[in-house]
Amino acid sequence: MFDFLEGYDLLAAFWVTVKLTVFSAIGSLIWGTLLAAMRVSPVPVMRAFGTAYVNIVRNTPLTIVIVFASLGLYQTLGISLLGGTLDDINFQLAVLALAAYTASFVCEALRSGINTVPVGQAEAARALGLNFRQVLTLVVLPQAFRAVVAPLANVLIALTKNTTVAAAIGVAEAATLMKDMIENESDAIFLVFSVFAFGFVVLTLPTGLLLGWLSKRVAVKR
Repeated sequence: MFDFLEGYDLLAAFWVTVKLTVFSAIGSLIWGTLLAAMRVSPVPVMRAFGTAYVNIVRNTPLTIVIVFASLGLYQTLGISLLGGTLDDINFQLAVLALAAYTASFVCEALRSGINTVPVGQAEAARALGLNFRQVLTLVVLPQAFRAVVAPLANVLIALTKNTTVAAAIGVAEAATLMKDMIENESDAIFLVFSVFAFGFVVLTLPTGLLLGWLSKRVAVKR
């Protein structure tokens, strides 16, 4: 029944999806944390930049963000990031776009975690002479991350599914192979969809279960 799979490299396609997810997750966590710091910063300009970035990027379709990275940054401005072959450049641009887009959701999840930290703790830290960066990194953010493990898991799962949009700029991940298989195996479309649905469940289910367990383990009891 699944003989048609022999002519396709499913593992290679899903491996590209995994790499897109991992690199984009790292980038979005770093950028999203910086954005969250800007959102709660005492400097009005930084708060305004963080607010504008989150509201604009979060409400822009991901397809437009990824196509802009390819057409705007690479083809118009000539920005090729780390360089390499065209496939390498498209992969890097897809990671950049996914990280930039997902960071806005990471920022809001993390900001909700910051709001769970009692204000008195930050005030006590400032009374001890700590500056804003020290209060944020030593007192507030560690507790905020523990409070938002579950929301961040949802963001990560959504990111895994969003990697399929990278097919719009020719990144050879799972959705690209599925498109080819649908064209070539038109009599087995249901099986093709089933195979890729199962593949994404295999990728996302363990992540959700692991981070759900971690969320309960590190939850801050108040």
